[in-house]
Amino acid sequence: MRKYMVVEKFKPNCLEKNNELWNKKGRMLPEGLYYLNSWVNKEESICFQLMETNTPELFDEWTNKWKEYTDFEIFPID
Repeated sequence: MRKYMVVEKFKPNCLEKNNELWNKKGRMLPEGLYYLNSWVNKEESICFQLMETNTPELFDEWTNKWKEYTDFEIFPID
């Protein structure tokens, strides 16, 4: 399975709303996309998530659920 670094940048004034959605629904990962670990910067404006999948198209399904509050950059790790 290939690993990916996901960089989530919370949109201005959206961190609280993002956290409310997470507390209510969890990560909302589609089947086949797996969370491994994450780290948040000191300012709590950026989250780095290590994830893995054999189907990178699943990232579109997942990020569409969060796009109101978060911008994403996804990098494959070789």
